[in-house]
Amino acid sequence: IAILDAFTPADRSLGLAEIATRTGLYKSTILRLANSLMRGQLLERLDDGRYRIGPATFRLGAIYQRSVVAMDVLLPIMRDLSERSWESVAFYVRSGDVRTCLYRVESKHPIRYTIREGDVLPLLAGSGGRVLAAFSGEPGEPYETIREDYHHLSVGDRDPE
Repeated sequence: IAILDAFTPADRSLGLAEIATRTGLYKSTILRLANSLMRGQLLERLDDGRYRIGPATFRLGAIYQRSVVAMDVLLPIMRDLSERSWESVAFYVRSGDVRTCLYRVESKHPIRYTIREGDVLPLLAGSGGRVLAAFSGEPGEPYETIREDYHHLSVGDRDPE
């Protein structure tokens, strides 16, 4: 898992030395574990010797995504909300102090803040995170107001731009 966690959304592939630096594991340990991950198609070795995340991770992600909420129920509601509001609509799941975007419907505005399905964001920043925190029992303000109003607007909370 540490090997898979070494990859970030910005990484197309990583060399053995970079994986070792990011995980703190010995290269020999990484090679042994990488073979197991490759057998399960969770990791692939490229012709140049570098590694990338394998296709089985996509399959597992899709299974997880469908196990949380039925997309055939959720996505039509999200599309309708986006059409009515002209805003993007995202569905997040909370895990500790972060949230992961499981589903996203983009607004029709040409300028928008883009978040992709699978992106991990802080829980206590941004309107979506604050709403999740409020309805998870986070005490104090602005969470009390969010529970009363059923919404929250944030400007520059996660990104000053």
